[in-house]
Amino acid sequence: MSHTLPTPRGALTPNRPLADLTWLRVGGPADWLFQPADEADLADFLAALDPAVPVFPIGVGSNLIVRDGGIRGVVIRLGRGFNTIEIPGGTVIAGAAALDAHVARKAAEAGRDLTFLRTIPGSIGGAVRMNAGCYGSYVADHLVSVRAVARDGSIHDLPADALNLAYRHADLPEGWVVTRATFRAASGEPAELAAKMDDQLARRDASQPTRDRSAGSTFRNPAGFSSTGRADDSHELKAWSLIDAAGLRGHRLGGAQMSEKHPNFLLNAEGATAAELESLGELVRDRVRESSGHELQWEVIRVGEP
Repeated sequence: MSHTLPTPRGALTPNRPLADLTWLRVGGPADWLFQPADEADLADFLAALDPAVPVFPIGVGSNLIVRDGGIRGVVIRLGRGFNTIEIPGGTVIAGAAALDAHVARKAAEAGRDLTFLRTIPGSIGGAVRMNAGCYGSYVADHLVSVRAVARDGSIHDLPADALNLAYRHADLPEGWVVTRATFRAASGEPAELAAKMDDQLARRDASQPTRDRSAGSTFRNPAGFSSTGRADDSHELKAWSLIDAAGLRGHRLGGAQMSEKHPNFLLNAEGATAAELESLGELVRDRVRESSGHELQWEVIRVGEP
Protein backbone atom coordinates (compact mmCIF):
# COMPACT_ATOMS: atom_id res chain seq x y z
CA MET A 1 0.00 0.00 0.00
CA SER A 2 1.58 3.28 -1.15
CA HIS A 3 -0.37 5.69 1.09
CA THR A 4 1.38 7.56 3.88
CA LEU A 5 -0.28 6.72 7.16
CA PRO A 6 -0.72 8.97 10.21
CA THR A 7 1.51 8.37 13.22
CA PRO A 8 -0.64 7.19 16.15
CA ARG A 9 0.21 6.71 19.82
CA GLY A 10 -0.73 3.04 19.56
CA ALA A 11 1.05 0.31 17.63
CA LEU A 12 1.05 0.41 13.81
CA THR A 13 2.68 -2.65 12.25
CA PRO A 14 3.28 -3.11 8.50
CA ASN A 15 2.76 -6.44 6.70
CA ARG A 16 1.45 -8.09 9.85
CA PRO A 17 0.53 -11.79 9.44
CA LEU A 18 -3.00 -12.37 10.70
CA ALA A 19 -3.20 -16.15 11.04
CA ASP A 20 -2.22 -16.08 14.71
CA LEU A 21 -4.99 -13.55 15.41
CA THR A 22 -7.80 -15.85 14.24
CA TRP A 23 -9.19 -18.98 15.85
CA LEU A 24 -8.82 -20.92 12.58
CA ARG A 25 -5.13 -19.94 12.34
CA VAL A 26 -5.20 -19.16 8.61
CA GLY A 27 -4.72 -16.11 6.43
CA GLY A 28 -2.14 -13.81 4.91
CA PRO A 29 -0.87 -10.45 6.19
CA ALA A 30 -2.59 -7.11 6.57
CA ASP A 31 -0.91 -4.19 4.85
CA TRP A 32 -1.06 -2.56 8.28
CA LEU A 33 -2.30 -3.66 11.71
CA PHE A 34 -3.32 -0.77 13.97
CA GLN A 35 -3.79 -1.30 17.71
CA PRO A 36 -4.97 2.05 19.09
CA ALA A 37 -3.98 3.19 22.56
CA ASP A 38 -7.48 4.46 23.35
CA GLU A 39 -10.59 5.88 21.72
CA ALA A 40 -9.04 9.31 21.10
CA ASP A 41 -6.07 7.68 19.38
CA LEU A 42 -8.43 5.68 17.16
CA ALA A 43 -10.52 8.74 16.30
CA ASP A 44 -7.48 10.90 15.50
CA PHE A 45 -5.96 8.17 13.32
CA LEU A 46 -9.12 7.62 11.28
CA ALA A 47 -9.69 11.36 10.89
CA ALA A 48 -6.19 11.77 9.43
CA LEU A 49 -6.21 8.59 7.33
CA ASP A 50 -6.75 9.00 3.58
CA PRO A 51 -10.44 8.17 2.94
CA ALA A 52 -9.34 5.94 0.06
CA VAL A 53 -7.62 3.53 2.45
CA PRO A 54 -10.00 0.73 3.50
CA VAL A 55 -10.18 -0.23 7.15
CA PHE A 56 -11.41 -3.47 8.66
CA PRO A 57 -11.97 -3.92 12.41
CA ILE A 58 -11.43 -7.38 13.89
CA GLY A 59 -12.05 -8.65 17.38
CA VAL A 60 -10.36 -11.82 18.62
CA GLY A 61 -10.91 -13.54 15.26
CA SER A 62 -13.40 -16.10 16.57
CA ASN A 63 -15.78 -15.79 13.61
CA LEU A 64 -13.36 -15.01 10.80
CA ILE A 65 -11.58 -16.52 7.80
CA VAL A 66 -8.79 -14.29 6.51
CA ARG A 67 -7.99 -15.43 2.99
CA ASP A 68 -4.45 -16.55 2.15
CA GLY A 69 -3.58 -13.35 0.26
CA GLY A 70 -4.23 -11.18 3.30
CA ILE A 71 -6.07 -7.87 3.66
CA ARG A 72 -5.34 -4.69 1.73
CA GLY A 73 -5.63 -1.60 3.90
CA VAL A 74 -5.60 -1.17 7.67
CA VAL A 75 -6.86 -3.83 10.05
CA ILE A 76 -7.88 -2.37 13.41
CA ARG A 77 -7.71 -4.53 16.51
CA LEU A 78 -8.78 -3.11 19.85
CA GLY A 79 -6.84 -4.19 22.91
CA ARG A 80 -6.25 -3.37 26.54
CA GLY A 81 -7.60 0.19 26.36
CA PHE A 82 -10.99 -1.14 25.28
CA ASN A 83 -11.73 -4.04 27.62
CA THR A 84 -13.11 -2.35 30.73
CA ILE A 85 -16.31 -3.61 32.37
CA GLU A 86 -18.43 -1.34 34.57
CA ILE A 87 -21.66 -2.33 36.32
CA PRO A 88 -23.58 0.76 37.48
CA GLY A 89 -27.06 -0.08 38.76
CA GLY A 90 -29.00 -2.30 36.39
CA THR A 91 -26.67 -1.82 33.44
CA VAL A 92 -23.39 -3.31 32.28
CA ILE A 93 -21.01 -1.14 30.24
CA ALA A 94 -18.42 -3.21 28.42
CA GLY A 95 -15.55 -2.20 26.17
CA ALA A 96 -15.66 -3.68 22.68
CA ALA A 97 -12.52 -5.75 23.32
CA ALA A 98 -13.92 -7.36 26.47
CA LEU A 99 -14.53 -11.07 25.98
CA ASP A 100 -18.20 -12.08 26.00
CA ALA A 101 -17.53 -14.84 28.53
CA HIS A 102 -15.68 -12.45 30.85
CA VAL A 103 -18.52 -9.92 30.71
CA ALA A 104 -21.02 -12.66 31.61
CA ARG A 105 -18.91 -13.79 34.57
CA LYS A 106 -18.26 -10.28 35.92
CA ALA A 107 -21.94 -9.38 35.58
CA ALA A 108 -22.97 -12.56 37.40
CA GLU A 109 -20.56 -11.82 40.25
CA ALA A 110 -22.31 -8.45 40.61
CA GLY A 111 -25.76 -10.09 40.55
CA ARG A 112 -26.60 -9.13 36.97
CA ASP A 113 -27.83 -11.61 34.38
CA LEU A 114 -26.03 -11.58 31.05
CA THR A 115 -25.49 -15.32 31.25
CA PHE A 116 -26.37 -15.84 27.57
CA LEU A 117 -22.97 -14.33 26.70
CA ARG A 118 -21.05 -17.02 28.60
CA THR A 119 -20.90 -19.57 25.76
CA ILE A 120 -20.57 -17.08 22.89
CA PRO A 121 -17.01 -16.97 21.56
CA GLY A 122 -15.42 -13.62 20.82
CA SER A 123 -15.63 -10.08 22.12
CA ILE A 124 -18.38 -7.54 22.71
CA GLY A 125 -17.74 -5.55 19.52
CA GLY A 126 -18.28 -8.64 17.41
CA ALA A 127 -21.29 -9.69 19.47
CA VAL A 128 -22.93 -6.34 18.71
CA ARG A 129 -22.13 -6.50 14.99
CA MET A 130 -23.56 -10.02 14.72
CA ASN A 131 -26.41 -9.59 17.23
CA ALA A 132 -24.96 -12.71 18.82
CA GLY A 133 -27.22 -15.01 20.75
CA CYS A 134 -27.89 -18.50 22.02
CA TYR A 135 -30.47 -20.40 24.06
CA GLY A 136 -33.18 -17.99 22.93
CA SER A 137 -31.46 -14.77 24.04
CA TYR A 138 -29.76 -12.20 21.80
CA VAL A 139 -27.76 -9.01 22.17
CA ALA A 140 -30.88 -7.22 20.87
CA ASP A 141 -32.78 -8.30 23.99
CA HIS A 142 -30.36 -6.47 26.30
CA LEU A 143 -28.58 -3.75 24.31
CA VAL A 144 -29.26 -0.15 25.35
CA SER A 145 -26.71 1.73 23.25
CA VAL A 146 -23.32 1.54 21.58
CA ARG A 147 -20.46 3.97 21.12
CA ALA A 148 -18.59 3.85 17.82
CA VAL A 149 -15.93 5.74 15.89
CA ALA A 150 -16.90 6.42 12.28
CA ARG A 151 -14.54 6.08 9.32
CA ASP A 152 -14.01 9.86 9.34
CA GLY A 153 -12.99 9.80 13.01
CA SER A 154 -16.21 11.24 14.42
CA ILE A 155 -17.56 9.60 17.59
CA HIS A 156 -21.19 8.53 17.84
CA ASP A 157 -23.43 7.30 20.64
CA LEU A 158 -26.22 5.25 19.08
CA PRO A 159 -29.36 3.84 20.71
CA ALA A 160 -29.90 0.14 20.09
CA ASP A 161 -32.92 0.89 17.88
CA ALA A 162 -30.66 2.68 15.39
CA LEU A 163 -28.86 -0.60 14.64
CA ASN A 164 -31.98 -2.42 13.35
CA LEU A 165 -30.76 -5.58 15.03
CA ALA A 166 -31.91 -8.81 13.38
CA TYR A 167 -30.71 -12.41 13.20
CA ARG A 168 -26.91 -12.18 12.91
CA HIS A 169 -27.17 -8.58 11.70
CA ALA A 170 -26.67 -4.98 12.84
CA ASP A 171 -26.75 -1.85 10.69
CA LEU A 172 -23.28 -0.37 11.14
CA PRO A 173 -21.62 1.47 8.24
CA GLU A 174 -18.48 -0.01 6.73
CA GLY A 175 -15.35 1.10 8.54
CA TRP A 176 -17.12 2.06 11.78
CA VAL A 177 -15.49 0.66 14.93
CA VAL A 178 -17.59 -0.15 17.99
CA THR A 179 -15.71 0.89 21.13
CA ARG A 180 -18.18 0.01 23.89
CA ALA A 181 -21.72 -1.18 24.52
CA THR A 182 -24.24 -0.67 27.31
CA PHE A 183 -26.59 -3.53 28.27
CA ARG A 184 -29.55 -3.76 30.60
CA ALA A 185 -29.31 -6.77 32.87
CA ALA A 186 -31.89 -8.22 35.22
CA SER A 187 -30.87 -8.94 38.79
CA GLY A 188 -30.13 -12.44 40.03
CA GLU A 189 -28.36 -14.33 42.78
CA PRO A 190 -24.67 -14.71 41.87
CA ALA A 191 -24.60 -18.40 42.85
CA GLU A 192 -27.68 -19.17 40.75
CA LEU A 193 -26.28 -17.27 37.76
CA ALA A 194 -22.98 -19.15 38.09
CA ALA A 195 -24.84 -22.47 38.16
CA LYS A 196 -26.81 -21.46 35.08
CA MET A 197 -23.61 -20.68 33.21
CA ASP A 198 -22.06 -23.98 34.29
CA ASP A 199 -25.09 -25.79 32.86
CA GLN A 200 -24.82 -23.87 29.58
CA LEU A 201 -21.12 -24.76 29.31
CA ALA A 202 -21.83 -28.43 29.93
CA ARG A 203 -24.51 -28.49 27.24
CA ARG A 204 -22.24 -26.69 24.79
CA ASP A 205 -19.32 -29.03 25.44
CA ALA A 206 -21.58 -32.05 24.98
CA SER A 207 -22.80 -30.95 21.54
CA GLN A 208 -20.01 -28.83 20.03
CA PRO A 209 -16.33 -29.52 19.16
CA THR A 210 -15.01 -27.00 21.67
CA ARG A 211 -11.54 -28.57 21.77
CA ASP A 212 -11.06 -28.39 17.99
CA ARG A 213 -9.89 -25.43 15.92
CA SER A 214 -13.07 -23.85 14.57
CA ALA A 215 -14.78 -20.48 14.16
CA GLY A 216 -18.06 -21.50 15.76
CA SER A 217 -21.18 -22.03 13.67
CA THR A 218 -20.26 -21.83 9.99
CA PHE A 219 -23.67 -21.12 8.45
CA ARG A 220 -26.76 -19.29 9.63
CA ASN A 221 -29.83 -21.33 10.38
CA PRO A 222 -32.38 -21.03 7.53
CA ALA A 223 -34.98 -21.06 10.30
CA GLY A 224 -33.81 -17.53 11.14
CA PHE A 225 -33.00 -18.07 14.81
CA SER A 226 -30.46 -19.75 17.06
CA SER A 227 -31.04 -22.95 18.98
CA THR A 228 -33.17 -22.30 22.05
CA GLY A 229 -31.79 -25.19 24.06
CA ARG A 230 -35.32 -26.28 25.00
CA ALA A 231 -36.57 -29.84 24.62
CA ASP A 232 -39.17 -28.71 22.06
CA ASP A 233 -36.57 -27.02 19.83
CA SER A 234 -37.20 -27.78 16.14
CA HIS A 235 -34.25 -28.94 14.05
CA GLU A 236 -35.88 -29.04 10.60
CA LEU A 237 -34.31 -25.81 9.34
CA LYS A 238 -31.13 -25.87 11.38
CA ALA A 239 -27.98 -25.66 9.30
CA TRP A 240 -26.43 -28.67 11.04
CA SER A 241 -29.45 -30.83 10.25
CA LEU A 242 -29.43 -29.90 6.55
CA ILE A 243 -25.67 -30.56 6.34
CA ASP A 244 -26.11 -33.91 8.07
CA ALA A 245 -28.95 -34.89 5.72
CA ALA A 246 -26.69 -34.05 2.76
CA GLY A 247 -24.21 -36.64 4.03
CA LEU A 248 -21.48 -34.17 4.93
CA ARG A 249 -20.93 -34.85 8.63
CA GLY A 250 -17.15 -35.29 8.93
CA HIS A 251 -16.52 -34.50 5.25
CA ARG A 252 -12.92 -33.43 4.49
CA LEU A 253 -11.18 -31.33 1.87
CA GLY A 254 -7.44 -31.17 2.37
CA GLY A 255 -6.86 -30.06 5.96
CA ALA A 256 -10.42 -28.72 6.35
CA GLN A 257 -13.24 -30.79 7.81
CA MET A 258 -16.89 -30.49 8.82
CA SER A 259 -17.04 -31.67 12.41
CA GLU A 260 -18.19 -35.22 13.19
CA LYS A 261 -19.63 -33.95 16.47
CA HIS A 262 -21.52 -30.94 15.05
CA PRO A 263 -21.76 -30.79 11.22
CA ASN A 264 -22.16 -26.98 11.17
CA PHE A 265 -18.66 -26.50 12.60
CA LEU A 266 -15.90 -26.06 10.02
CA LEU A 267 -12.57 -27.23 11.42
CA ASN A 268 -8.95 -26.63 10.62
CA ALA A 269 -8.28 -30.29 11.24
CA GLU A 270 -4.76 -30.55 9.87
CA GLY A 271 -2.88 -27.52 8.56
CA ALA A 272 -5.70 -26.26 6.35
CA THR A 273 -5.33 -23.17 4.18
CA ALA A 274 -8.00 -20.50 4.09
CA ALA A 275 -8.73 -21.60 0.52
CA GLU A 276 -9.42 -25.17 1.66
CA LEU A 277 -11.72 -23.98 4.45
CA GLU A 278 -13.69 -21.69 2.16
CA SER A 279 -13.84 -24.29 -0.63
CA LEU A 280 -15.23 -26.90 1.75
CA GLY A 281 -17.81 -24.39 2.92
CA GLU A 282 -18.87 -23.69 -0.66
CA LEU A 283 -19.05 -27.42 -1.38
CA VAL A 284 -21.37 -27.79 1.61
CA ARG A 285 -23.56 -24.96 0.34
CA ASP A 286 -23.79 -26.59 -3.11
CA ARG A 287 -24.66 -30.04 -1.73
CA VAL A 288 -27.26 -28.68 0.69
CA ARG A 289 -28.84 -26.66 -2.12
CA GLU A 290 -29.01 -29.79 -4.28
CA SER A 291 -30.38 -32.03 -1.54
CA SER A 292 -32.86 -29.72 0.19
CA GLY A 293 -33.33 -26.61 -1.94
CA HIS A 294 -32.17 -24.41 0.94
CA GLU A 295 -29.49 -21.77 0.41
CA LEU A 296 -27.12 -21.72 3.38
CA GLN A 297 -25.69 -18.30 4.20
CA TRP A 298 -22.24 -17.94 5.71
CA GLU A 299 -22.15 -16.90 9.35
CA VAL A 300 -18.36 -16.93 9.44
CA ILE A 301 -17.04 -13.69 7.94
CA ARG A 302 -14.58 -14.14 5.05
CA VAL A 303 -12.29 -11.26 4.13
CA GLY A 304 -9.18 -10.53 2.14
CA GLU A 305 -7.55 -11.57 -1.11
CA PRO A 306 -7.39 -15.19 -2.34
